[in-house]
Amino acid sequence: MKATIDKELLPMKAHYFLFNAGTAPVVPFMPTLAGQLGYSPAVVGTMYTVLPIIGMLAKPLFGYIADQYHRHRSLFLGGQVLTGIAFFLIMFVPGMDKPLPKVQFHCHQGASTVRFCSEYGECVERNIERYYGNQTLNCHLNCEAQPYMWDIVCQDWLQNKTDNCAANRTNPQLHFGTSLNMQRIENDNTCMFFMIPHDQGQVANQNVTLYCPPEKEYFQANCTMDCQEDYLKEQLAESAVINTSSAMAMPQFWLFFGLLIFSWIGMAVVVSIGDAICFGILGERHHLYGKQRLCGSLGWGVFALLAGLLVDHMSQGEVDKNYTAVFWMALLIMGFDVFASTKLRHTPTHLSSNIVKDVGQMFLSVRCVIFFLWCVAIGLGTALIWNFLFIYLEQLDKAFEGCDSSIKTLEGLVMGIQCFGGELPFFFLSGWILKKIGHVNAMSLVLLGFGVRFILYSMLQNPWYILPIELMNGVTFGLFYATMASYASIVAPPGTDATMQSLVGAIFEGVGVSMGSLIGGQLFESVSARTTFEIFGIGAFIIFVLHVSIQLYLQRNSNISENGKARVSSASATATTSASASLETVKPKNSDNKDGDGFREVDLS
Repeated sequence: MKATIDKELLPMKAHYFLFNAGTAPVVPFMPTLAGQLGYSPAVVGTMYTVLPIIGMLAKPLFGYIADQYHRHRSLFLGGQVLTGIAFFLIMFVPGMDKPLPKVQFHCHQGASTVRFCSEYGECVERNIERYYGNQTLNCHLNCEAQPYMWDIVCQDWLQNKTDNCAANRTNPQLHFGTSLNMQRIENDNTCMFFMIPHDQGQVANQNVTLYCPPEKEYFQANCTMDCQEDYLKEQLAESAVINTSSAMAMPQFWLFFGLLIFSWIGMAVVVSIGDAICFGILGERHHLYGKQRLCGSLGWGVFALLAGLLVDHMSQGEVDKNYTAVFWMALLIMGFDVFASTKLRHTPTHLSSNIVKDVGQMFLSVRCVIFFLWCVAIGLGTALIWNFLFIYLEQLDKAFEGCDSSIKTLEGLVMGIQCFGGELPFFFLSGWILKKIGHVNAMSLVLLGFGVRFILYSMLQNPWYILPIELMNGVTFGLFYATMASYASIVAPPGTDATMQSLVGAIFEGVGVSMGSLIGGQLFESVSARTTFEIFGIGAFIIFVLHVSIQLYLQRNSNISENGKARVSSASATATTSASASLETVKPKNSDNKDGDGFREVDLS
């Protein structure tokens, strides 16, 4: 039998591939880029709590505009342009100057050292020795001084050769220079000691010996150190630089956050209206949605891995990661997406005279309300994976691997397996799965998948064992997304497709993901990463049991309509017998209504 290609769907497939390929080089790196710009994890967490709420507001607003004024195409293309430009401009956002490293100067019994302490001291020492080799750096120290320290400086360093040196006893700051050999570093667990060669230094433009007699008080001062070396400053810098209150007062923060907001709005518009256009083209072939959407997973998987390789390649020999390539990739690929999307031919066949009223009736259906709550529950779990999984892996990696870490390689493999091993096959098979088990049972299966996945996460000791677990992303995201989009399209009143897709996406992301980010962050701080995943896993199992119980109850009572009249159909009988289909009385559709009550029955099997 000769294979046929549906040319009408080719532009839609191209859009899904190109849009995900254009966002994949940037979206996964935004939290790490924010850290590189100097923002603390608390600031990043705050931004990623607000951004889904922005998407929640944007999706139904622009979905309503698209349906009300029939501007699906223009808003769709405009969202792509906005996303590409906003991401590209982030490349020009300035970071903050990194503060000078804080060290301690120790001098006693004829030995002088500069001490730096960090929980990653052993790793920092190895990085510095590898980078600098046998180089000697000239460094300037600015230390907090006490009167007894000035006595040592004047009497033992300068040997009373400088006039009025003793007058500095009230000066709280001591400035002097010294040399540090990068091969002469001693390590004591979390602290590093830079040994000063021959105790040589410079004070007041004079070469001196940094000698402290054993009979005098221990010379220990808190200092900042400037060696005019960006790499050394990066290695010795504190991890949390800018807190939330400080960030709020910085113009560059608002520029960065503002561009993220614009990109989020653009993505929200493209995703919701794009799905509405896709279902409009498919018509009654809802089961084919997954085969269109799998092109997006393919684009994301390929270009996320490619972007990671490019960033590492272009960052060789540099202190910070160089993200220039990924921003150009995003701009160019989004340009190709705009071109491909102009080839889409979609005209809404149904128009709604009162979109707000029609969509509002969705909240009168018990099954639709349960569907919305299911989206919120999935959003809670998805937020934990999107925003905290890599943090958890890096914690495991530090405990298991130490300095010899390949964590970025592991994270790249995780993303690859999520896309190619999980999402792709499930998007491809989603139509067949939904036909076999029905939408409602698919929802229950997704909840069960989250429970199993989170409990397995909580049991991890070796971070590399996460790779087979990531195959479950096919259930928890691939099957979930196909079920959510298909169900929303089926129950949407005529002429409200974009509004309904936007509403469902807003509930999932704006309510579920936002709440999950906030709750997950609080649990990470108050308990631990492992316990957080365990709590979410138990919660997912509880919601799974509740969902199955409620759906069984509704299924048994599906022969009673909301107005008390009996309605029994062969479809509902089959659904009750096989437990694989569901009967809805959710969709206002006056033209199809046989009873004149504004509702029709929809078989979602």
